[in-house]
Amino acid sequence: MAACTRNIAKVLTGCHRHLLIPCGQSLTSISQTASRHLPTRNFAAAAKPAKKEKKDEKTTVEKRERIIDNTNRHKPYGYTAWSPTDDVYITKFYPKPVYDPGTAVDMLKSFQRIDLTSPKQPVYIDLKLDMKLEKKKKVDPFVSTVHLPHPFKTEMNKVLVFTEDPDQAKLAVENGAAFAGGEELIPKILDEEIVADFYLSVPGFINKLNPLKNKLRKKFPKSKRGLVGVDILKMLQLFKTGHEYLVERDCYVVTKIATLDMPKEHILSNLQTVIEDVCTHRPASFGPFIQKAIISSATSEALEFQFHPPAVEEDAV
Repeated sequence: MAACTRNIAKVLTGCHRHLLIPCGQSLTSISQTASRHLPTRNFAAAAKPAKKEKKDEKTTVEKRERIIDNTNRHKPYGYTAWSPTDDVYITKFYPKPVYDPGTAVDMLKSFQRIDLTSPKQPVYIDLKLDMKLEKKKKVDPFVSTVHLPHPFKTEMNKVLVFTEDPDQAKLAVENGAAFAGGEELIPKILDEEIVADFYLSVPGFINKLNPLKNKLRKKFPKSKRGLVGVDILKMLQLFKTGHEYLVERDCYVVTKIATLDMPKEHILSNLQTVIEDVCTHRPASFGPFIQKAIISSATSEALEFQFHPPAVEEDAV
């Protein structure tokens, strides 16, 4: 009996060990895997949204700073800024300033004194015109003559008057015409024996001037330019001392307006007279006719100035 009980006890102890060891291993393995994976999953899920919130805060701060720096004015395309902050700077990095006409004339006079150039050099203006009209129509290039309030030419223009009336021819010569006559002047003009700056004609003589069209070209008498009319004395008064300008390269007017030794007030008066005459060649209802205006002398740099267009009457609009 004692031997049987010993064998049963050994068997029971062996079975107990066999059952308890796997259970312990499985519990420990479950607890190890749980401790390894759970913390890493929680940490990874919490880290990503935290980074996104930081980025959003940075972008909002940057946007607010840009709005403050711009001060409601966009940066000019191709330039560093609208105006320099230092006294010495590279001009190509900033847009050219636009001056008042009086300031521009003072600068031209100062350039002449600094460069020690001739004070009698001519003053030029360069106007860029907007030739557009309604739809696809455009203003035709024109030639115009204007009487400057302060002429800068020392010699009067040579004016020729075509008329068959001997009394009108005599009156024209007495009032400053260089030549006056009828058909006898045509062959002399073709042979270049007679050359004039302006050719005037009475309306009844225009049909007899056809042989001179190819010779005179732009100087051929036309009523649009005021070269054909009955009042010979009025035409002579304008064209003897008148200043002629024309549109070049489709939309540019480049002409002299004065000399640099003239008083500032005289230069500005001639400038305004030319601008007012240019603006009469297109209706004011289409907007500003002059897009850009530049003034310069023969030896100075070009200065863009802010022109003053003529006042438009309400009836004209």
